[in-house]
Amino acid sequence: MDRYTGTKHTREFRDMPRPLRDPVRHTYGEYRGWPEDQRLELIEGVAYAMAPAPTRQHQRLVGELFRVVADALEGSGCEVNIAPFDVRLPDGDEADDDIVTVVQPDISVVCDPSKLDDKGCRGAPDWIIEVLSPATAGHDQVRKLLLYERHGVKEYWLVHPIDRVVTMYRLEEGAYGRPAVSELQGCSACRACPGAEVAWERVVKGLPATAGAG
Repeated sequence: MDRYTGTKHTREFRDMPRPLRDPVRHTYGEYRGWPEDQRLELIEGVAYAMAPAPTRQHQRLVGELFRVVADALEGSGCEVNIAPFDVRLPDGDEADDDIVTVVQPDISVVCDPSKLDDKGCRGAPDWIIEVLSPATAGHDQVRKLLLYERHGVKEYWLVHPIDRVVTMYRLEEGAYGRPAVSELQGCSACRACPGAEVAWERVVKGLPATAGAG
């Protein structure tokens, strides 16, 4: 029996290419029973194994971003969370165990406290930031982009650590328009959280030119 799904498979998740895609449709109820040492996401019922542990430089960049964003939003009522943190994205009013999409963004900002509980967040965060790595870039730039647009994430930033640029998607009339692209210099403001901005000099200070690869 497969340790993750309870069904017979010839290979376990850990042996498959990443991001993993297996043929079985899953729910959040199953997800909660999977081993804690296996980081997985569900997108429309499909399980994806997340990349191996990110590089130290990638984690430093995520950590600095978290610190800057948390400082910018202090006292605003918005909560800032860093991965691993489960974001459940229901299609309607289904019970938690029936939800088929659960993701773990690098950084997520939630300004509606009713969406937060001990399990994480249920519903779209206001602002999501992903730091790209070679193993997950396509997943973040295509699959998650469409997912976040459909579920109403107001602002989605993709930080390219090697190219030193940030791509910012903002929801307008239910869709992401042409993204704003900026070098990691000066400040970038988040429209979804008025008053919040990221000072890139503080974020990238001390990181080598190749930081974030991996």
